[in-house]
Amino acid sequence: MRPQVSVVIPTYRRPDLLRRCLDAVLAQRLPPEAFEVVVADDGHDEATRELVQRMAAAAPVTLRYLRPSRGRGPAVARNAGWRAAASPLIAFTDDDTVPDPGWLAAGLAAMGADPTLSAVCGRVRVPALDEPPTDHEQMTRGLERAEFVTANAFVRRDALCRIDGFDERFLRAWREDSDLQFRLAHEVGPVGRAPLAEVLHPVRPERWGVSLRQQRNAFFDALLYKKHPRLYRERIRPVPPWDYYAMVLFASAAPVALLAGQALVAGALAAAWAVLVLRLAARRLAATAHTPAHVGEMLLTSALIPFLSVYWRLRGAWRFRVLFL
Repeated sequence: MRPQVSVVIPTYRRPDLLRRCLDAVLAQRLPPEAFEVVVADDGHDEATRELVQRMAAAAPVTLRYLRPSRGRGPAVARNAGWRAAASPLIAFTDDDTVPDPGWLAAGLAAMGADPTLSAVCGRVRVPALDEPPTDHEQMTRGLERAEFVTANAFVRRDALCRIDGFDERFLRAWREDSDLQFRLAHEVGPVGRAPLAEVLHPVRPERWGVSLRQQRNAFFDALLYKKHPRLYRERIRPVPPWDYYAMVLFASAAPVALLAGQALVAGALAAAWAVLVLRLAARRLAATAHTPAHVGEMLLTSALIPFLSVYWRLRGAWRFRVLFL
C-alpha cells in the first residue's frame, strides 16, 4: 500500500545524531504502513549507511538509505530524498532534530484540512541549556520564530515537482528553505502553519568562535536576494548592515591615515571603530551569559565578524552577479 507521507532526512556524517532522530521518527503514532523514511546521506559515510541498514532490518516501517549521485549540500540531499519517495506528501526534518510522537499525524491533519496549501511549517522548539543562554544558543533559538524551516516542513510532492525542488546552488543549510517557501507561495499555492506538528531542536555543542564560521552564510544571502529582492528586504533584512561596512571602513582607513601623518584622524577613526565594536558586543550580550569566557568571546568575535560578513556578502554578490550589500 502506498504510504501517506514520506519522511526525508538529509544527513552529513553525524550517525549519533541521526540515530536519535530516527528513533523518534520510527516511534510516530501512525500505522507502520502509513509512512516511510528516506535518509539521504550527503556525506557518503559508511558508518551512517551501516546504521540505517541495521535500523531498517528491525524497523516495522520502510526505512531506506540513499546517496546523492552528484552535487553536495542539504538542498541536493533533500532533492534526492523526495524524488525517491513514494508518497504524495513529503515531511522534511534534519538529522539533529527529535520529532514529537504526534508530529506526522499533526502535519497530515494540517495539510488535509486545506487542500489549497502547497506546504506547511510546523513548530520548532529549542530546549533551554543555560539561562541566560550563550550567543550560540540564542541564535539557535531563532528557529522558534522562523517562518519556514526545513527542520519541520510538509510539502506536497506535486508542488515540489512543479518548481523542481530545492535550488542546489545553496550549498549550505542556509536560505534554501526561504527560497523554497517564496517559490512555493508564488508559483504553486499558499504556505501555512501547523503549530501542533512539533520537533525539538536541541542546541549542538560548538567550538569557540562559531559565530565567525557562520559568516559564510552571507554568501547565500546574495543568491536569495538575487532571486527574491523584494521579499528579501521585506522578510529577511530590510537594510544592509551599514554598521559592518562602517567598521571595516574605519579599521582600514585608520592605519592609512597614520602612515600619511594624520595621527589625530587615525585616532578618531580607531576610536569610532572601537565604539562600534563595543556596541555590537553589547547588543549580543544584552540577553546572553556574562561569564568572563563568554564576554571575552563576544568582544573578540565582534571585532572580527564585520570583516568576515562583508567579505562573504561581497563575494556572493560577485559570484551571483547581483548588486548586493
